[in-house]
Amino acid sequence: MDGNGRWAKRRLLPRLAGHKQGVTSLRRCTQACLDRGVKVLTVFAFSSENWNRPQEEVTGLMSLFVSALAKNLMELHKDGARLCFVGDRSALGDKLMESLLEAETLTAQNDKIVLNVCFNYGGRWDIAQAAQKVVAQGLPLTPENLDRNMALAHVPDPDLLIRTGGEMRISNFLLWQAAYSEMFFSASLWPEFDEAELDLAIGAYFGRERRFGQTSEQVVSPESPAAHS
Repeated sequence: MDGNGRWAKRRLLPRLAGHKQGVTSLRRCTQACLDRGVKVLTVFAFSSENWNRPQEEVTGLMSLFVSALAKNLMELHKDGARLCFVGDRSALGDKLMESLLEAETLTAQNDKIVLNVCFNYGGRWDIAQAAQKVVAQGLPLTPENLDRNMALAHVPDPDLLIRTGGEMRISNFLLWQAAYSEMFFSASLWPEFDEAELDLAIGAYFGRERRFGQTSEQVVSPESPAAHS
């Protein structure tokens, strides 16, 4: 979900104002996915590299995350969203940890959509922690064993990966899971990403031929995508 800071800068606002607007965009996107029957939405909220940003911004992001979760939790629960927070929790404060656990517990039985929020997450971290688990289990480091121990093992690999903000990279997001994902790079800054732009991404997905190493003649039509952004 890239472009919050640039959105704010263009309006001569502090970066945190852009992040606040980004929360509104996330709520809009989640509702749009619900309306379109998307079963899994995974969003990159805070990367393991984001700790290197100015301390004022990091502190503001942590506070915003807690307040946004409190504000939107009951509505998401009512909508049937199951919330899962994916990432390294060892560096998170007690108040934030309590908020994450409360949200996961409350929504655990919901089945309309799985909303994975990647927080203090990195694709390299994910692969490393999965490898550590496999070794601890005394199992060989096979793709299958690693896959079962990934932080997103509870959902299928993403069909569609969307990057907003005009950047053409995936920035350490879902490195393992996105091996065969279709990519869509949107020029829209995240606060501007709306239903029309989501439909463009989904339309582009349905125009792709997904072969997974097979020939065109072997390929069947793609199923409805699980959007990951």
